[in-house]
Amino acid sequence: MKSAVHFLLLTVLLSSGGCGAPHEERRSLETGSSMEKIPFQESWNMSFFLTEAAIRKGTLNAGHAAEYRNNGKSTIYLDQGVHVILYNDAGKPPTILDAREAVIHDNRDIEASGNVVVSSGKGNIIRTAYLKRTDRDRMIRSNRHVTITGQDGTVQGYGFESDQALKRYKIFRGSGEAFVR
Repeated sequence: MKSAVHFLLLTVLLSSGGCGAPHEERRSLETGSSMEKIPFQESWNMSFFLTEAAIRKGTLNAGHAAEYRNNGKSTIYLDQGVHVILYNDAGKPPTILDAREAVIHDNRDIEASGNVVVSSGKGNIIRTAYLKRTDRDRMIRSNRHVTITGQDGTVQGYGFESDQALKRYKIFRGSGEAFVR
């Protein structure tokens, strides 16, 4: 059974302005190309809600989305700017992610790359080149350079992990500055 988020994304991709882009953006079949390289669906300037059990859990916007299917699995590539808002159980948007591009895997894991900025309702801001949010444990991780700025100062390091709301995080190989009160 497909997840509600995945089903909703497929529905949005199918119904958002047709199956193709303006003529100059249409892709053509290349002689000898593999069908795996051709998107199953594409959409431009898309926006949709992420839901779970009919409860709104977030919003996703992207300039372009392309879904590829291989061996019964679906992978969705987002680019041209990605903006994701993840809501907490009270429906408030505690976590906002902006990136140049992202990939949504069949298991609902999300990888983001290119000027990734994650901010929380509490004021913490994470900047990195790459991060991954795993759906299984709803954790955010990166193995790249990261800068975390908050009310108490700035911490930098190589690699981190955090809960989705950015309330508890670990930073690896870190250094930083703290404000003295």
